[in-house]
Amino acid sequence: MAGVASRDAHADWRVAMVIPLQGPAGLFGPSCEAIAELAARELNAEGGILGREVSFEVVDGGGEPARVAAELRDLVDTGRVDAVSGWHISSVRNAIAPVVAGRLPYVYTSLYEGGERRPGIFCTGETPRLQLAPALKWLRDNMGARRWFVVGDDYVWPHTSAAAVRRYAQQLDLRIVGEAFVRLGVGDATPLVRQVERSSCDGVLMLLVGQDAVEFNRRFAARGLHERLVRFSPLMEENMLLASGLGATRNLFVSAAYFRSMVNADAMDLLGRYVGLHGTSAPALNNAAESCYEGLRTLASLVRRAGTARLPELNAAIDGVAYHGPRGTVEFRGQQAEQYVHLAVADGYDFDVITRL
Repeated sequence: MAGVASRDAHADWRVAMVIPLQGPAGLFGPSCEAIAELAARELNAEGGILGREVSFEVVDGGGEPARVAAELRDLVDTGRVDAVSGWHISSVRNAIAPVVAGRLPYVYTSLYEGGERRPGIFCTGETPRLQLAPALKWLRDNMGARRWFVVGDDYVWPHTSAAAVRRYAQQLDLRIVGEAFVRLGVGDATPLVRQVERSSCDGVLMLLVGQDAVEFNRRFAARGLHERLVRFSPLMEENMLLASGLGATRNLFVSAAYFRSMVNADAMDLLGRYVGLHGTSAPALNNAAESCYEGLRTLASLVRRAGTARLPELNAAIDGVAYHGPRGTVEFRGQQAEQYVHLAVADGYDFDVITRL
């Protein structure tokens, strides 16, 4: 297995932040980059990592997975980065995991399908067990949503999550009346909406990324379906609400570990620091961006606990790593972080947090 070119022990501690700058998830990118700058500044004010100043280099995670992996491989092979983190879809994670395996720590921050077991990959995002199952139960009990149609992009996260939902449906006495998947970034959501309209569903589970979800919301509302059907998504944030339009998000429920509108001291402090650094015209703070903040915080907490950035020691130290932040207490059980997940409903261009699941 290829090694990693050594970096000067006095150089900055540099993280490759893999975030989408193009494609359907590209609307998250500016927010992710802006909050990474805040996290790096805060870590440096605390003394950095291993006494080295923290910096980051953006890798565009919105392109073809193989191209993302090739760009990252060049950074790793030439010793220009010490770690990898960021929000990106699972197909990108699967492409870059072999590049960093056994070489550098990799904190994957996106919600995902769960089940990542490869050494050196530490996952801070939400998984279906905590994000989908409890929300479907709440929507059954409080909104009467029992017959669901699943729409998603055609790649690993939506397909694997849909398989989990089928299991949850049996446990919760729900019925999956249809499923439809489209190519990531396809643009035209009309065929999906037509399939939903023809079905007998009373709820739509959206496993769509970024602009794909925005287009679905617009077409859905144009057919008037937002007036009579519940929508539920584990991936919907403030930029997507804004792009969908005010009239297109009625009866839209979302589950996530973080919302900008959460009312607790840590979340409100983060928003204040973010606006203080970037101003009121900064890209909207959202779940995807905040996950990047979690990624850099996780790296710092893990390295501090292990006392080194060597990967074998980090792998040995990850279980039980815990810290407190905007999401509340985040604690690792093995390589997967566990955290509270909240259910919210879209309210204009923001979210009204209803309950903790």
